[in-house]
Amino acid sequence: MPSRFQRTTKQVTLNTWDVIIIGAGAAGLMAAASASERGRRVLLLEKNKKLGVKILMSGGTRCNITHNCDVREFVTAFGRQGKFLHSALSALPPLAVISRIENQGVATKIEATGKIFPVSNKAIDVRDALVRLAMQAGATIASEQAVRKVEKTENEFVIQTDRDCFRCTSLIITTGGRSYPGCGTTGDGYDWATQFGHSIIEPVPALVPILNNCPWANELKGITIEKTIVDVWQPDQPSDPLIELSKSARRKLESRSLARREGSFLFTHWGFSGPAVLDVSREVARHANRKSLELICDFHPSLPRDQFEAMLSAKKSRDGKQIASNLLNDFFPKRLAEAMLLSANIDLQSRIAELSKPRLATIVQQVKQCRFAINGTLGFEKAEVTAGGVNLNEIESKTMQSKRTPGLFFAGEVLDLDGPIGGFNFQSAFSTGWLAGASV
Repeated sequence: MPSRFQRTTKQVTLNTWDVIIIGAGAAGLMAAASASERGRRVLLLEKNKKLGVKILMSGGTRCNITHNCDVREFVTAFGRQGKFLHSALSALPPLAVISRIENQGVATKIEATGKIFPVSNKAIDVRDALVRLAMQAGATIASEQAVRKVEKTENEFVIQTDRDCFRCTSLIITTGGRSYPGCGTTGDGYDWATQFGHSIIEPVPALVPILNNCPWANELKGITIEKTIVDVWQPDQPSDPLIELSKSARRKLESRSLARREGSFLFTHWGFSGPAVLDVSREVARHANRKSLELICDFHPSLPRDQFEAMLSAKKSRDGKQIASNLLNDFFPKRLAEAMLLSANIDLQSRIAELSKPRLATIVQQVKQCRFAINGTLGFEKAEVTAGGVNLNEIESKTMQSKRTPGLFFAGEVLDLDGPIGGFNFQSAFSTGWLAGASV
């Protein structure tokens, strides 16, 4: 640990505590601060040498702290899970998170997307602020203390680490999920939850890049389209037609979409990434037959199909002498524009005037409903969060206490809580951690 955190230690002389928290990530640090502010004797255990490893690598090492929206919008963003967060978000709303971090000397900024980052663009500043917050409240933090066993006697919990044995009245598990296992998030908390009578919703990677089976798309690595509508769709059969559908047929098609999101789209050498793709990835990861799915992309969502086709027809009339490779240059980077035309079997050296109406319709199809076969995801190793975890029906949302075992609390990603990209998951961790600490 850095020298400025001298109170963080490997060895702890006191064996009995009011509260022990396992996992010094976003939820654990907030829980430690909250419980300590209430005068509880708090020990925060972390198996890594560094605290908050996942915080340090988040947001491309910039740390997207939270999102610039109100509590109602946060609840909506989490879909079916959102209702569970009402009490936690009331206990520590986004503005309160920002206030506490800024009071530790870390200025923040709101970007155009609504994401909130430290002005320094350094995740370590956020991590250090959270550590100071917990320590100044009175928490003791012990790193390199890997928990090996958790048991409960009649009146207390017994926690055995690879170094020491501790006892406490209240136990908070904030061990995270399985995403980025290199950070130490290897699913330990699920085993302890099961041990105390909890069921686990199957953990799957979420906010994770998607793999494809499309060589021409993989050659476009590095190209970003700022606004794309992405649908995860399972066709009735591989040859399911998408072209020339009536409005009612398109509505029926959309109702079969497993997930839909609009946002930035990034081509990579193995598949797709970017916010729109990451936000729909949990549905791919959770599907029993991932390789049967397709990604349907509208690369120009600002215009309806008929208007886009009319624009291409007007260009044909106006610029008919130009070669076909120039047809889409007004809308997309040249490499992408040409790749779309080639995938529509268009001769790039032909004249635009030679493109028939059916040919134009095929090009429109490539832009408005481009189909990619899915080959799964990059898995937990590259997932930003875990979908699934401790069943929310077994947790008291007003306190974060287990309904199965009194004195046991859960917070953060170990719960079946996962939201969209943009700071929502950190906010969930901060708020549930704070509420757990306020309830022990």
